Amino acid sequence: MKKLLTTLSVAAILTVSLVGCTKTEQGAGIGAVVGALAGQAIGGDTGATLIGAGAGALLGGAIGNSQE
Repeated sequence: MKKLLTTLSVAAILTVSLVGCTKTEQGAGIGAVVGALAGQAIGGDTGATLIGAGAGALLGGAIGNSQE
């Protein structure tokens, strides 16, 4: 139950934090989260997570910018 509550709280905070952002900012934020998850899944350490988050933010920001 505690894990579910934590997950829902994090999801709510992320959703609220993206309200009012431009498409570029939304893309960068979502890309960073997805990239961090992918980096952790592939590399399994902090360095891979940070590299994934950075690459995801850049790619997500570029995609969001092209949608504006």
